[in-house]
Amino acid sequence: MANDLLSTTSPDDYNASSIEVLEDMEHVRLRPGMYIGGKDERALHHMVAEIIDNSMDEAVAGHATWIEVELHANGHCTVRDNGRGIPTDPHPKQPTKSALEIIFCTLNAGGKFSGDSYQTSGGLHGVGSSVVNALSDHLRVEVARNKELFMMEFSKGVPQAPLAKIGAAPNRRGTSVTFHPDPEIFGKLTLKPATLFKMSRSKAYLFSGVEIRWKTEIDDKETPLSATFKFPGGLADYLNITLGDATVYAEKPFAGTVSFVDKFQVPGKVEWAINWTPARDGFIQSYCNTVPTPEGGTHETGFWSAILKGIKAYGERVNNKKAAQITRDDLTTGGCALVSCFIREPEFVGQTKDRLATTDAQRMVDLAVRDHFDNWLAADTKAAGAILDFLVLRVEERLRRKMEKETARKTATKKLRLPGKLTDCSSKNRAGTELFIVEGDSAGGSGKGARNRVNQALLPLKGKILNVLGAASNKIHTNAEINDLCEALGVGMGTKFNVDDLRYDKIIIMTDADVDGAHIAALLMTFFFTQMRPLIDQGHLYLACPPLYRLTQGAHRIYVQDDVEKEAGMKKGLGGKGKIDVQRFKGLGEMDAKDLKLTTMDPTTRKLIRVTIHDDEPGDTADLVERLMGKKPELRYQYIQENAQFVEELDV
Repeated sequence: MANDLLSTTSPDDYNASSIEVLEDMEHVRLRPGMYIGGKDERALHHMVAEIIDNSMDEAVAGHATWIEVELHANGHCTVRDNGRGIPTDPHPKQPTKSALEIIFCTLNAGGKFSGDSYQTSGGLHGVGSSVVNALSDHLRVEVARNKELFMMEFSKGVPQAPLAKIGAAPNRRGTSVTFHPDPEIFGKLTLKPATLFKMSRSKAYLFSGVEIRWKTEIDDKETPLSATFKFPGGLADYLNITLGDATVYAEKPFAGTVSFVDKFQVPGKVEWAINWTPARDGFIQSYCNTVPTPEGGTHETGFWSAILKGIKAYGERVNNKKAAQITRDDLTTGGCALVSCFIREPEFVGQTKDRLATTDAQRMVDLAVRDHFDNWLAADTKAAGAILDFLVLRVEERLRRKMEKETARKTATKKLRLPGKLTDCSSKNRAGTELFIVEGDSAGGSGKGARNRVNQALLPLKGKILNVLGAASNKIHTNAEINDLCEALGVGMGTKFNVDDLRYDKIIIMTDADVDGAHIAALLMTFFFTQMRPLIDQGHLYLACPPLYRLTQGAHRIYVQDDVEKEAGMKKGLGGKGKIDVQRFKGLGEMDAKDLKLTTMDPTTRKLIRVTIHDDEPGDTADLVERLMGKKPELRYQYIQENAQFVEELDV
């Protein structure tokens, strides 16, 4: 009964000594996801963003005019500015330590809590610098302040020596931070010039008063080795470059800046730029105090509210009755927007600041943008008319889809047609249901025995599905496998796709753990990306992680994903007696129902990868998918040539 939750046979097992207290830096290293969102490539580059944001805060506060971002050949990154420099004098509460050491070694220490030094800063929680320090195997800070130069070095958050004065700095001021992400945390991941280049450029767009200088010693053949960014036009320039040659409904985007001091008597401002295009999907990129907010928040809500009210009012003025039916979803179809606000003491959801939660931001952005939008529509009637017509067409399309759906529902004799290969679940409610897309009938056979009949459904697909990027549209609509998939999901493709019609909560691609399986998964993800993009955006698409090997030693058994894990298990042993038996699963069909359930299908023991889209710039993912899966093989050859040097193992 030792595992019984209510057992009282060993009361001394859990006592004061069971409570583990971790120091700040230890906790960051143990749980990096709490502070930077994980240990993946996005989290790795987020470290650079944290240091740049500190320099941007100096620029926004009016103390720095330039920032340098340099990527070194050894994988180190340096961020310099000509701001005031981090204070180096002893801290009043801990006189034995300098303010600099406390900032880099203590969570919740910074200059942005009081609001006195920085009125509209991106750094708020006092954890950015210390987190970067904890997750770096080497970090060096140089501070030029009061014509003196100071230096301090750290490793994994631990000072290597006290703060030292290393010379005079008569013509220099500001802070320089050089760091190297720790391979113990991030493995083989390295900082990429292209990502840092785009990050540096976007920061310059966000604050037109700062000059950002970019340098890299790592040549990826695409990214400039050096560049200087300064954009007096701000977000309007950024939007025009992002949209490129795409057809737009307004010759010049609706853009502007409003100071909150003038309008609401509080520090801060909002800047925006928006245009509509029929040539691509809409997007919105929002920022608060130069920090990206990919999940939006109150400033986005305020912005769309202003645009919606403005376009409805204009429609009423020109006597277009259908304008009253325009919704936010209609606006975002083809609406390409950038919104950047600066506010005092913003509230974010989480340390990575993905969503703004400040309620006042919604009201201030709404009122500031609305006035200007009304004037812009009245002044440019040609653009206003074109945008209104485009949005009304979106309304008509949405209402038509709704009517078709209701008509289908009213037809009592019409039964839902489901493909014969589908093994459906018994649940009548979408919540919690899962559809496993598997390759071949053999995998489907094992899956039937492993699934939970209540909420798990199976759809076997025959071989590799059609590459939708290399096929004509009529071929897509007549393809049997794609039609089966659409019928099983209960949705249409492209413009006819409506996420509300989706029959399952999770769509899980479950393919063999080999090259063919990865290829099938890539073809399916291409299909969902091009034909059912909202399904990915709303978090419905997943990849299963079936094991490649089963290791058995006596009564002990483990499953491993790849050769590296297998070798580690073989070396370490499993804790049993005798020789370790190795079973390689050639495919899911080779696994019995028990193995498949335990490793891949049971929510309590399985591992799933959620498919998400992270664009450094709008359209990045679409461009990459087009290069890899499109009709032009020369683009694929180019990509392979550029990246082949990084391939270490091939499963052939």
